[in-house]
Formats: sequence, C-alpha cells, structure tokens
Amino acid sequence: MDQRTRERLPVLPTLVQTAADELKKAQARLAAVRAAAPGTSFTVLGETYTKVKGTRYTDHAASATAYDANGRRYCLGPAEQRAFWAWASVEFLRHTGVRIEEMLEASHHSITQYRLPTTGEVVPLLQIAPSKTDEERLLLVSPELADVLSAMVCRVRDVSGAIPLVRSYDPSERAWNAPLPLLFQWRWGGQNRPVSVSTIRKGLDETLLASGLTDSTGRPLRYQPHDFRRIFVTDAIMSGLPPHIAQVICGHKTISTTMNYKAVYPTEAIEAHRAFIARRRALRPSEEYRTPTSEEWDAFLAHFEKRKLSVGTCARAFGTACVHEHACIRCSMLRPEPEQRSRLVEIRDNLIARIAEAEREGWLGEVDGLHVSLAGAQDKLVQLDAEAARRSTAISLGMPTFGQIKDRTVHGQDPGCSG
Repeated sequence: MDQRTRERLPVLPTLVQTAADELKKAQARLAAVRAAAPGTSFTVLGETYTKVKGTRYTDHAASATAYDANGRRYCLGPAEQRAFWAWASVEFLRHTGVRIEEMLEASHHSITQYRLPTTGEVVPLLQIAPSKTDEERLLLVSPELADVLSAMVCRVRDVSGAIPLVRSYDPSERAWNAPLPLLFQWRWGGQNRPVSVSTIRKGLDETLLASGLTDSTGRPLRYQPHDFRRIFVTDAIMSGLPPHIAQVICGHKTISTTMNYKAVYPTEAIEAHRAFIARRRALRPSEEYRTPTSEEWDAFLAHFEKRKLSVGTCARAFGTACVHEHACIRCSMLRPEPEQRSRLVEIRDNLIARIAEAEREGWLGEVDGLHVSLAGAQDKLVQLDAEAARRSTAISLGMPTFGQIKDRTVHGQDPGCSG
C-alpha cells in the first residue's frame, strides 16, 4: 500500500487537471449537439458529429445523441454527466479524505457554518455522516472545496431553486435511507436518482484513460476511491499536520490506523535516521566519535584473532570481559564447529573419567565443578546434533514453473450507446 500511494501521489495534479479538461470538453460537445438541428452535422473540438434524426429524441436530455465520422453512436448527455461527477469526486475526495460511501451520503444539510468566538469570522464546515464509526465529524471547507460544492449545488437544483429529495440504498445496512437533498444525484430516466458507486468508478476510469498515466510496469494507472484517502493522510502529515489531528479528520479510532495510511518514503526514512544520529551524537560525549589510534585499532583486530578456539569460535563482543575466566566449555558464547565434534566427545569422556576419579578419591569440591563442565560439553553436543538434524531434513523446493497462459479475447461487444 505504501508503494501504491508513493506511485499515485506525485501524479495527482495531472489527474486533477485531466478531470477538469475532460469536463470542459464534454460540456462543449453537449452544448454543440443541443444547438444543432436533428440530422445535421456539426464540428466541435476538431471532431465532426451528426445529430440523430427522429421524433422520439425530443426530450432535452435525450436529444444529445450523435454519430461520429465512423458511424459510432455517442450519448453525449450521459458522457457529460460522468465527466462532471468524475471531476467532482476527484476534488471532493482529495480535499476531504473521506470514504466513498461517506461522500455519496453528503447532502445539502451537510453544509453548515461556524462563527469563530475570537474574531467573529464565519467559516464553512462540512458534516460527514458516520460510515464505519458511530461518530459524526466536521471538516473545514477550503476555498477550493467550496467552489466544488457550489458547482454541485447549482447543478442539482431544480427550476424552483430547491434540491430534490431522493432516497438512497445503504448496502451495508440493507435498508433505504430517508429522502435527503443529496449532493451526488442526477436526473436519469425522467427522475432524480443518487449517483452510484459504479458511475463514479466508470467516470474515474475514463479520466485516467484520457490522462495517459501509467504505472511502473507501463500499464495504465488505476485509481481506487480509497487511494485518495491514503493520499490525503500522507500529504497532510508530510506537510506538517500533527498525526492526532489527521486522526480526528479521518474519523479513525486509533492513531495507529492513521499512521498505517501514511506512506513512508525511503528518503524520509534516511533523513529521519540521520537526524536521530545527529541528536544522539549531541547527547553523547565527542570522545566516542574521534579517530581511533593505531594501538586501539590493533587491539580491535587482536580481539577477532583471539576468538578462534579449539572446538569453535567465541562470540564475545569486543571490549567485554570473559565471564567464565576462559572456562570456554561452560560458556554460552562458545559456538562449536561440526568438524570438532570428535574433540568434544573426547572432552566429555575425559570429564566423566575425572568425575569418577574425584568421587573415588573423595575430592567432593572438584566434583561439583567437573559436573558443570560436563553439562556444558553435553549441551554443545546437543547443539551440534540439532543443527545436523535440521540440515538433513531440509527439503529442496526446486525452481517454480509457469503454466501456459491462454489468450482471452472479449467477444460480443455492445455496439450500442457508448461514450
């Protein structure tokens, strides 16, 4: 997810500009087809269309159908609708960071205002209905978002100036919501209906296709509505917004969820690590960071030369004293080598013989020490046997093989209305 966000955040301005350009083009085509007479040809944006004939295309919205120079039919009215809602969705999601279900439930009642008690200034707010949580939240409306909301309100108003009330279906609750003046609504089939998620996704895909953006593999770049939420959190925190404030804006229960949304950049991690080292060096004495002398360097190299033992290697760190006074067979830092197993067996057998001699001669004080050394030798043998068993049970997985990929061709494309 971090890589996905890092790939889409830098190209977001291109997507925003493309959405605005595609909306202007769609509006120009729609205005041209509505101004043309039925059956006549017209040219717009360097493209030539022929408006359909027939008396059944008398409705103002349905009359926006035309054929291009290749005879392909285009419904320029729905195309303009998708272009507008794609532009509105991109702007709404990138300025608020809300979930798509929260965006589609925004209504005219969600736009409110608040008067600052200190200056008396009135600021616009956007009330977000709860989606995954049971708590509503208020977002500050920026000037850019205010322009988008104004365009949406002007678009959905009817001739009386009021926003029609529509019922929307909640798939999570499996229930119909009460009629509300939803901002995301359009007139389709002679009645006002809420804009669906599929319409938003289709308009977004058309905008991405027009932008020509590609991913790291050269394929067309795809955006999901939830990508804007991750981009919003990442950009806000990188711009200096405290993470706990971003948590409140996004409506997360815990700040860990918010930080999971924030993408980590390699350069950011490097700079943070360098800053940590600089702070640590400022707190530690400068004596530790001076250039070592020749004697100190020789002592450092001598430490590694003395790590080699008769039955293995000592893993004791540089500068630390031997805790067992060089009784290496007892030490947990001794890493025995498999080639020295026979030597360990000799040491174990010798210790058993010495214990028997000490018990026979009554050297009880030496018996205890020999038992500790015997336990250490037996422990090293167990380590070697366990390592040998692990290596003998290793399974070779081999090289992966790939099956033949069959070519899939899509047949039966709908020759009907596209655009």
